[in-house]
Amino acid sequence: MLALLAGLFTLTFWWLKCYTNHGESVQVPSYVGMDLREAARKARSRNFDVAVSDSIYMPGKAPGEVIMQDPKAESRVKEGRTIYFIVTKNNPDIIKLPALAGSDDYELYSRKLSRLGLKPRIISRVADPKVEPNVIVQVLYRGDTITRDIRRGFTVEMGATIDFVVSEAVTLTVSIPDCVCQTLDAAKFLVQTSDLSVGAIIPNGTVTDPETAYVYRQSPKYDVNGIMRKGEQIDLYITQDKPRECDTGDR
Repeated sequence: MLALLAGLFTLTFWWLKCYTNHGESVQVPSYVGMDLREAARKARSRNFDVAVSDSIYMPGKAPGEVIMQDPKAESRVKEGRTIYFIVTKNNPDIIKLPALAGSDDYELYSRKLSRLGLKPRIISRVADPKVEPNVIVQVLYRGDTITRDIRRGFTVEMGATIDFVVSEAVTLTVSIPDCVCQTLDAAKFLVQTSDLSVGAIIPNGTVTDPETAYVYRQSPKYDVNGIMRKGEQIDLYITQDKPRECDTGDR
């Protein structure tokens, strides 16, 4: 009786071991980058089952390419295990742009777009004293303005680039430019490019041709730490010949 029971136990244990492949495993190859048909054929030749768990549109990739697999390559599993593939698909998903109302801050809105698989991009900044910095002023898609269209529900393809014009801080003060020793034309250009205005032009008794004269004094005076409000005026005092101290550095 004991011998019979021992034989039955040994036979049962051997059968269970064969049925479950106890202690036996195989290494999973990498199928990423393969066409789905090729990957499925190779997987089945190694006694794996195959299933597609998801499909994703990826610009630049042909449809049907394996981009992810589970279990991962080089992991060890039992024969007959199902390998799940994520593959590329032919057409992109269509994404509805989020509403702008209450979300006109670029940083917040751009994060929403990124989570949807879109690519936000700032193409320009404009100074606007009426709004805070980094506020969306304009939205463009493929060169067309769609700011108002978003309110009615505007859709784009996943992966699309959405362009933005956003506001920036308005600087109300500028540094005082150094106009002394410049020709009058050069001084005017320097003042105007500093967002200031040319005030009075005061010649001394030597000036015969103002256009070729030199600035020997300005008001307000140049100060490396001095500032003026945008649009304020600088008065220029001119003399015909270049002041000697301009070349000696004794200004």
